[in-house]
Amino acid sequence: MEKEPSIEKETKEVLKEHPELQVNIVLPGEFLDEKKGRKVGRGAFFEGEKVFAKFLGVPRINEYEVNVLPLSGIYLPNIGDKIVGFISSVEVSGWFVDINSPYSAYLPLAEAVDEFVDTQRTDISRFFDIDNIIFCTISKVTKNKTIQVSMRDYGSRKLLGGIVIKVTPQKIPRIIGKEGSMIKLIKQKTGSDIITGQNGVVWLRGENKAKAIEAILTIEKESHTIGLTEKIEKLLGE
Repeated sequence: MEKEPSIEKETKEVLKEHPELQVNIVLPGEFLDEKKGRKVGRGAFFEGEKVFAKFLGVPRINEYEVNVLPLSGIYLPNIGDKIVGFISSVEVSGWFVDINSPYSAYLPLAEAVDEFVDTQRTDISRFFDIDNIIFCTISKVTKNKTIQVSMRDYGSRKLLGGIVIKVTPQKIPRIIGKEGSMIKLIKQKTGSDIITGQNGVVWLRGENKAKAIEAILTIEKESHTIGLTEKIEKLLGE
């Protein structure tokens, strides 16, 4: 009887088919690509039609933009992290997930649904499709940065409706507050459902999303200041 391939092996095989998902680092001044009418982001500069890296970071090059994400302040996944991710592609037996990191993650079918699924006859996009937002857990991080996520932890689910904002991942603990006090305050005052991902992605749904977003961005900007809780209380009371 042929041994069933492991989820990790399956992930590596999918990554081989999608080399564009592998990460690399560029140095300041390193050539990235020809401009070709695309937008040049803040992390890059151009001379004529040639685009170069402005600083040390991870290149993001697609049909619309040429950019570099700085290494400082980016999200580096760790096992057990609770994150908000976006389905970026549907494969035969799993999904690739944008986790707001230089590294893409893979969600295997076995870590997403409980029922048996015949992948030869079933379009698995009926479970999760491109651009769906999910709350999930980092379940595996290998030395070569193969990342896997799982929907099996408590609270993991597809997030319906709402909007997302991105903040500096390192500011998430301040946004949550001691024993969840800050995020609880924002939820109560704005009547919003809010889920914070350790990857710096925050999902919101409710009647007063604008005020909730203002509070979150204020915390991100002024996380180092004294009396921040009082300032947020005043802001939310307006």
